[in-house]
Amino acid sequence: MPKYAHPERRPAVVTGASSGIGAETAKVLAAAGHPVALGARRVDLCEELAAEIRGGGGEAVAHPLDMTSDESVEEFGAKVAVDLGEVEIVISNAGAVAPGQLAQISSERFGRELDLNLVGAHRLLRAFVPAMIERQRGDIVFVSSDVAVRPRPFMAAYSASKWGLEGMVAALQMELEGTGVRASIVRPGPTWTGMGGDWDDDEAAFVLNQWVRFGLARHPHFLKAKAQADAIATIVTAPRGVHLSLIEVNPEAPVTQEQTP
Repeated sequence: MPKYAHPERRPAVVTGASSGIGAETAKVLAAAGHPVALGARRVDLCEELAAEIRGGGGEAVAHPLDMTSDESVEEFGAKVAVDLGEVEIVISNAGAVAPGQLAQISSERFGRELDLNLVGAHRLLRAFVPAMIERQRGDIVFVSSDVAVRPRPFMAAYSASKWGLEGMVAALQMELEGTGVRASIVRPGPTWTGMGGDWDDDEAAFVLNQWVRFGLARHPHFLKAKAQADAIATIVTAPRGVHLSLIEVNPEAPVTQEQTP
């Protein structure tokens, strides 16, 4: 097979696939004809989604995945290889965020978010990218956040993890130059996802008000998760010779009537 050719069958892995951007990405990729492997700690939700995809004529499997565990990531990769064969597309989407003032949260909690959001992404690329390099083809997409360039107060660990993620991926992109493997970043702006759903209502309201206070919420619109999934699909379906290295996807502001003097 020529170095830059796409095979007809391109199995895809989606992490954090139990809800939000991950679940929508799995649906979009499956609808485009990709066999998909869904991974998350809430494997029951992944299994329900995989059954839904299969019911619609797609190909999907689900396995438990804990991105904070080397062993779990390795076991997941081995199971997916048996189920679907050589993985051509990897979507690193698993993540978590919790509210809190930086000077008050414990270092242990701070470290947990970095372990999942940043080190977990490294565990995933270690599991799949070496084989891609050997085959001289493949796509790995990392779901970041606009907090990587516009950090938000009371979400410091999440902001730090996404800054670190984008730095890691930038280095990875240079290391992969000329291998046939494309590493890309999707940087979502405000989007309705499963993250933050377990926050206390008063905490959530306080944090959102701080966004407004510091000019980080110019309008109230949030995107649906499918908008991010569509961006991810655009990246992995780009023709060979094209590398969409970074896409930032933000909600459009509501249209306002032009003011007349």
